[in-house]
Amino acid sequence: QVQLVESGGGLLQAGGSLRLSCAASGRTFSSYVMGWFRQASGKEREFVAAISWSGDTTRYADSVKGRFTISRDNAKNTVYLQMNSLKPEDTAAYYCAASSVGLATTASYFGSWGQGTQVTVSS
Repeated sequence: QVQLVESGGGLLQAGGSLRLSCAASGRTFSSYVMGWFRQASGKEREFVAAISWSGDTTRYADSVKGRFTISRDNAKNTVYLQMNSLKPEDTAAYYCAASSVGLATTASYFGSWGQGTQVTVSS
């Protein structure tokens, strides 16, 4: 397994931008598919974005497509989520996750999870 620690969350106004980071421990980071999920208060956890081990293939939820960008730096064992044009409905705890199964978009395929970082967008 890989240990994951997210950072970069915060409080900001609608229309703003934020970049989340997820630092991973372990020398096998580059072999994992990495994903971002989010969970708003009172709602189920939902998929946001995923990136292949090489970084050349990505997947996005329709709700964030065109606004969010996932990327990774395997040399730094870090995955990022650049979030632009943020909306109040983006408010949630954001979780980084790692999968050894494939470029999945379902939480059950991700075996390692971070503790989450809160993003709050005010109107």
